[in-house]
Amino acid sequence: MKRLIPILVLLIGLSSYAQRDGRVNERIKAQKVAFITEKLSLTAEEAQQFWPIYNAFEEKRESIKSGQLREVKMKIRQNPDMSDSEASKLLEQILNAENEIHNAKMKLAEDLQSVLSPKKIIRLRATEDEFNRELLQHLKKMRERRMNKN
Repeated sequence: MKRLIPILVLLIGLSSYAQRDGRVNERIKAQKVAFITEKLSLTAEEAQQFWPIYNAFEEKRESIKSGQLREVKMKIRQNPDMSDSEASKLLEQILNAENEIHNAKMKLAEDLQSVLSPKKIIRLRATEDEFNRELLQHLKKMRERRMNKN
């Protein structure tokens, strides 16, 4: 865990230079793979079966977030004084997207049951949250340092 922290700080610091081509996202993803593998104590066999399933889930979730939900958020920002009818349509789109994400999570849990123990499947969510918390904390620290320099 402690070895991850300096790497995460470095990755976040580099993000302003490399974000356009996705190198930082790739590095963060690599750190996430290492973090989850370590925290769940995945065996080589488990990891070999786990990562294709998990990556398919992540791809589906990101597709929904960067597609449907991003579009809805943009429409809301562009038209904050929308009518109830327009808001109702956007709400339906949000609920549909959230339902798709929920279904993807259900499929993930179902697919992982043949690969991991129930205990490891449950720990996966907490591990994802822990990784995201650490990443956000380091991003916050980097921003604070930048603000203090200026």
